[in-house]
Amino acid sequence: MKQALLCACSVLAIAMISGFTLYAQTPADYPTKPIRIIMPTAPGGSLDTIGRLMAQKLTDSWKKQVIIDNRPGAGGILGAEIAAKAEPDGYTLLISSGGNIATTQALYKKIPYDPVRDFAPVILMAETPYIVVVNPSIPVKTVTELIQYAKAHPGKLNYASSGNGSTPHLAGELFKSMAGIDVVHVPYKGSPPSLTSLISGETMFQITGMPSSWPHVEAGKMRALAVASAKRLISAPHLPTVSESGLAGYEANSWAGMLAPAGMPGPMIDKLNREVMRILKTPEVKKQLLKLGFEVMGSSPQQFGVYLKSEIAKWGKVIREANVRVD
Repeated sequence: MKQALLCACSVLAIAMISGFTLYAQTPADYPTKPIRIIMPTAPGGSLDTIGRLMAQKLTDSWKKQVIIDNRPGAGGILGAEIAAKAEPDGYTLLISSGGNIATTQALYKKIPYDPVRDFAPVILMAETPYIVVVNPSIPVKTVTELIQYAKAHPGKLNYASSGNGSTPHLAGELFKSMAGIDVVHVPYKGSPPSLTSLISGETMFQITGMPSSWPHVEAGKMRALAVASAKRLISAPHLPTVSESGLAGYEANSWAGMLAPAGMPGPMIDKLNREVMRILKTPEVKKQLLKLGFEVMGSSPQQFGVYLKSEIAKWGKVIREANVRVD
């Protein structure tokens, strides 16, 4: 009798604990404690700035601390692994870019997570297109002229990137493939030295992020030929797209998106999506992202999931065809 009573009490206790856990994780109550956002990059870059802006705005609106945990290393793999293996309870999130999550599976022989299976997409927050820039000494003013110049000088034209396997490298390989040109890739250790090489004339062209290159364009140190987006930019409407300029269908950009560990309850993801979407639509945030060279996107979790799969497929194909490896 005593044993049966103890057993019954144990079952009741487990049920009460389980009930409390389920109650504590209902969308109406979420969040009930601090949230950690894993940042797979070092402090100070554009992605980190976006993450810190979002963390502050979420803290303000939810009155629960949202902190950024920078975990750089291995091309974003270190931070992504931590997020992928975290409890899917809504209190560990990941802010990533295409270069951190959409290319690693194809670039490395083995990574400790699956970018689709192990993550739940939350929202695509912002995008910044790449632009095609050349050293002013190169006698070209359009993408068509650049392609013609490269074809007239096979193997003589080179392009810079911020490193082997980086998004600018892959953007260059995609351009090379679609244009049918023979150009030489010159990798550097980061964006600043690659831009310096272009300004000095050590390299001849580059397809790179607008935030880092545009000040040099405005200073006359490099010439912008086109923007690698589907449509012209609000911030630079005079700059044609690559598609308009002679290479139809070419697109390359950098984006910032929020993901959660797979298994996070759908209602919680939807609540988080709605709040981030609301923040992105505020004039203050739009203005701050525009200063960074990003345009606000916003998406449903489902739309971001479709986009992420398309990015993985697109850049995976480029990586395989160009035989790009980083390990």
